[in-house]
This record gives sequence, structure tokens and C-alpha cells, in this order.
Amino acid sequence: MTADVYSNNVSFTYEHADEPALIDITLSIASGQCIVLCGASGCGKTTYSRIVNGLIPQFFHGECSGAQRTCGLDTAIEPIDGLTPLVGSVFQNPKTQYFNAKVIDELSFPAENMGLPPEAINKRIAKTARRFSIEPLLNRSIFHLSGGQKQRIALAAATMLSPRLLVLDEPTSNLDAVAIEKMRELVAQLKAAGMTIVVAEHRLAWLNGIADRYLVFDNGRIAHEYEAAEFLALSPGCIGAMGLRALDLQPYRQRIAQLESQTASSFSESPTPLLSTRNLSIGYRGRDGFTRTIPDLDFHAGQIIGLMGHNGCGKTTLVRTLTGLIKPASGTVLLNGKPAKPRELTRAGFLVMQDVNYQLFSDSVREELLLGLDESDPANTKHCNQVLEDLDLTRFADRHPMSLSGGQKQRVAIGSALMCGKDLIILDEPTSGLDRYHMEHVGELLRQLAAQGKTVLVVTHDEELAAGWCTDIINLEHNEDASKTNS
Repeated sequence: MTADVYSNNVSFTYEHADEPALIDITLSIASGQCIVLCGASGCGKTTYSRIVNGLIPQFFHGECSGAQRTCGLDTAIEPIDGLTPLVGSVFQNPKTQYFNAKVIDELSFPAENMGLPPEAINKRIAKTARRFSIEPLLNRSIFHLSGGQKQRIALAAATMLSPRLLVLDEPTSNLDAVAIEKMRELVAQLKAAGMTIVVAEHRLAWLNGIADRYLVFDNGRIAHEYEAAEFLALSPGCIGAMGLRALDLQPYRQRIAQLESQTASSFSESPTPLLSTRNLSIGYRGRDGFTRTIPDLDFHAGQIIGLMGHNGCGKTTLVRTLTGLIKPASGTVLLNGKPAKPRELTRAGFLVMQDVNYQLFSDSVREELLLGLDESDPANTKHCNQVLEDLDLTRFADRHPMSLSGGQKQRVAIGSALMCGKDLIILDEPTSGLDRYHMEHVGELLRQLAAQGKTVLVVTHDEELAAGWCTDIINLEHNEDASKTNS
């Protein structure tokens, strides 16, 4: 059996970095296999995926040694356009790989670059849209899609040229349970068709029965290598000790259902909440616009409320409305029992966005956490140092936030929320791209905020976080009484 990926003593250190990102990686991946790269955030998974698809050394520069052949080509000397028809990639942040505003144009882009005739391109688009169930999205603007929908479009575009090898970096980080199951079906189909698949992933349960091997990275090295049967036989304690996510989600789903039932029966009995909605409709106008009616909700001090539901059901639009970034389509948001204007909501709450790249502004992690605060105040400095320690960011304090991994950036944004001192903290997918260890750290910090009397609202598809750390669950999908247009 031929190897689509062959790495021989590959090491790599990014420009201006003090420590190597990869050390002596030797690995062979046979054609048609599915290999899972797992391990703690920043352990080298994403870097190795960039080695495989040729982005290192073509686009990400640094000191590289060893030999890498992908689909028979030497990635050190092969131009990236030589790898394009052979290797499809989905990045951790799919927004970084879009070239067009409309979905249909994004799908056609790879085929147009290869000079395919229009008729062939249209056939490929139709086939791909059916395979990924994205026909209703074809004429939508990418900018108006949910994070999960954008991820599906990125995966669809990556397969437009029918590549031999597919490289996926955290492909389920923004997907709901139904979309993850669909992703599983699609990846299984692609593997059955003979495609070689390399997945860098924290969420592991969906890959049961698909993956052939699991590689556990630690500090840039392959620390453990398991055949699938051997890995799946490991105890939960062993999996947890390696900082890996659960292999069986059923207990977490049972707990979520219990929390949702308890939440539905307890909200009306609570005292005056910090934040409420009454007869609220959310959304925006225009060709790609949508509106939906939100059931009356109450959010209280000391709660950690998990806001769940399928991709595109309005979760992110709701939290942007609750923080004053979007005006309600109709209805009222109450702050301490009184109708609140958008600017009042903005002053009262802090939102950690789904894409944290939009809210990282400073030249170092420490400066980011102290942004807007008096840096000469010893109390602020002490608080900042404690937050850095709590989020395992102390060693990155002087690094530029944009030089960090996706999971590390996520922790920086959460650190800013911890520093802000506001009563309402809203986090949109705060554990996207985080390993088990750092997910649990985030959960503990949410509990600390709740214990301080903060109201914490968490938009999440992370069933482990929701089951383990939320006190209440609201599922917008189960309260679906909305009218939608073109969505």
C-alpha cells in the first residue's frame, strides 16, 4: 500500500519563536487511512497539518529540517499549486480560507483556478451541495452564515477537486451535535471512496469507527501512537490523564437533558433577574436576513446558563442583541427589571466572541488583559497575574496574541472577560479549540464568576462543558417558534 504522507525526522521552529513547534516527527500514512492527531492545545497538531499540506515552508516560515513527501511530492520544493489538486484543507478558523463573498462563488473558486469548463464546474457544485446538504446556502453571503455553516462550506470547497488527501484542523469546533454526526457521515463516505484523511482534533467521540490510528502529540513530539482498537479500549481515566476529550458522550447528553428540564420548570419561580427578554424578536433585514421570536427568558446572578441549539438557530444573534451590538427586531430587553437601550446593555455586559481574532488588539497578552485598565494600579497588576496563571498563559504574557494557537487566543479573550469587572459575562463558544485540561479550567473560572454574583451566559455546542459546568440549559432549538426567511 502506498503512503500519501511520509515524514522523516521533520522538525520545525517558527520565525521569532524560542522553542521548536515540532521535533523529529517520523510518520507514514497509507493511502485511504484516517489518522487522528490529538493532544493538548499548542502541542504541535496544527503545525504538523501545515507540514503535510505544504503551507510549511511555503507560507509559514522558519527553520525546517528533515524530509516531507505528500502525495509523492517533496513539499520543500514543490510549488503550492502543485499540491492544490491533490490536497484539500480545512483550517481551524475557516474564515481565513475564504476568497469570495457568496457560497456558490467559493465552491466554484478551486475549479475555476484549475481551468475547468463552466459545465463541469456546475456539475461539481451540484454534486457537492447535495453531498453536504448545503443547497439552501448556495446563494447566501458567507458573512451572514453561522460559524457551523461556514465550517461546512469550507469542507465542501476543500473537496471540490476530489483530492487524494484531506487535512482537517479542528473541523467540529463550531458544530452542533447534528452537524457533527453529518460530518462523521461525510468523512466516512470520503474514506470509503479511498481518500486519505488527517484530522487534528480535540473532540474525539465522533471519530470512533472511522479513525485507523491515533497520534498523541506532546510538546512537538509524537508521545504515543495507537491503533484504533487499542486507543478505544483505554479507560476514561487514561484518556483524561493525557488531556484528551471523552470518547463516549452519552452520559453528558443525559445530564444536559436533565438540566434543560430543570431550567424550564424553575425560571418562573426566581426573583428579579439581572437580564430578561420580553416578547423579543431578533434578526436582521436584507436578502439574507432572518427573524425569530425568542421565548421570554430570565438570567440571574450566580447562574451559568448554557445556550444551546443547532447551527443557525439564532444563538449568536441573540447574545449580540443582549449586549447591545444588534438592536432587537421587536420586543424588549430588561436590565435589572427596566427596559434597556443598546448602549446600556453594552456597558453592562462583556462578550467573548466566537471568532476572538476580532477582539484582540494589543501587542502582548498582558497588555490585552489590562486594556482599558490603569496599569499602574497594583491591584490590577495582581489580578492580571492571577488570571494569567489561572488560564495557563503566564509563559505567553509577553507574546503577541496573534502569534498564539487558536486555543491560546481563546483563553486570552476569556482572560479579558475575567478582568472587566462587569456583572454580565457572555461567552460564545469559549471552549472551541480547547483540550480537556483547558476546558476544565474554563469551567472552573465560570464557577468562580458565578460565585462572585456574576451572570454567566455560555453559547456552546460543547456537551462536556455544558454537562459538567452549567447550572441551567436553554435550548433554542427546542423553543423554535420563529419565522425565518431565506435561512
